[in-house]
Amino acid sequence: MKTKAFTPMGSLHPVLFFAGVYVVALFFSIFICSSLFYSCNASPSTITDISKEAEKTVEPVSTPATVAVR
Repeated sequence: MKTKAFTPMGSLHPVLFFAGVYVVALFFSIFICSSLFYSCNASPSTITDISKEAEKTVEPVSTPATVAVR
């Protein structure tokens, strides 16, 4: 009888799995760190421009003091 031979791919499966996990973690860490870097190093003029644009698009909220009573 012929003995069963195991393929090398089966023994490399855990190594390939952890290499894939490492690559995915590296990708996400680069994305997160670059996002934090750019948000911390944003120029003040950029931040004020963004806040001014947000103020233009926000509609006023009607409060009880601003609602007309008839």
